[in-house]
Formats: sequence, C-alpha cells, structure tokens
Amino acid sequence: MPQFTAERPLTFVTGNAGKLREFKQILGDSFPIVNLAVDTEEIQEETLEKISEAKCRQAAAAVNGPVLVEDTALCFNALGGLPGAYIKWFLQKLGHDGLNKMLAGFEDKSAEAVCTFAYSAGPGQEVKIFQGRTDGRIVPARGPANFGWDPIFEEKASGMTYAEMEKDQKNKCSHRGKALVKVREFLESA
Repeated sequence: MPQFTAERPLTFVTGNAGKLREFKQILGDSFPIVNLAVDTEEIQEETLEKISEAKCRQAAAAVNGPVLVEDTALCFNALGGLPGAYIKWFLQKLGHDGLNKMLAGFEDKSAEAVCTFAYSAGPGQEVKIFQGRTDGRIVPARGPANFGWDPIFEEKASGMTYAEMEKDQKNKCSHRGKALVKVREFLESA
C-alpha cells in the first residue's frame, strides 16, 4: 500500500471546488490528502485514458510526489461519444440549453458519464488508471444549476438528474463515485 503521511500526503490535483467537495465526501479521511491546483496542459486526444495519463505525469512532476488527477467526460451516444473529454468547453460556450440543442435532430438522447482518475507515486513512476461509468440521458435542465452539467444528465436507474439527487445518492451511482471506489480499493490493497 502506498504510504501517505502528513509529510508526504497524496495530492489531489484539481482547481474545481465541486470535484474536490465530492472527492472528500466519497473518500472521507481515508488517507492524508491535500489539494493543489496545478495547471496542466490538456492534450488533444480521443481517449480519456491518454488525457488522464498525460495530466498525471505533468502533475507528478510539478508536485514531486504522489498525485491523483481526475478527468470527466460526458459522451452523447448519438454523436459518437462527443463532446466527451471536451464537455467543460462545450458547457462553457453553449450552456445547458445548447447541449440539449446539440441532440435536437436525434431521437437518441442517451449518454454516458465517465470519470477517469489517474494515480502516480511520483515523477517517472507508472500511472494507474481508474474509471467509473454511469448510463443516462440528456434532458432539459432539472434541479439546481450549481455544478457543471448535473442538471441535464438523468441517471438511467433512478430517472433523476444528478442535480435532483441528494449528495449521498449521487455519490453512490455517479461516475465519480464508481471511479473512487476503485481508487480506494487500489490504495488500500497496493
């Protein structure tokens, strides 16, 4: 198991307060964790794994220690997986209504939320990838619009958008929650 201490904590690299909040809600105080916003170059790449690996290598070099980075994608099935890893930029430019309009000409409104965590013990070390996926569909915004695309992603099993769910409910079924279960299992058993 990687040994994290107060002197050598695991650094979760994100500047997104919402991601950090959910991360802490799901992992709790399992390990000594610090948060640091590190600007990493996001490579232009189709696979989420390669994007996350590149971010992780950059973050490990910047922190000079163990790091965990996260990348989120929202993949519209009618669009062959787009916007995918570029959802942040699509959301900023189009908003919730614009994302819905992207699917206006398609009957298929299904989508997959994907969260990819990448871990490295430090610079030059192997990168481990952990992914969580949740099926759903894109709907007109419902619920509070205070965290990304949560109001337009309706989780398949519940029929609720992430924004309509209580935090614990979302964390149990979300792409991020599923990925963090895998991260925790790795950190506890490695």
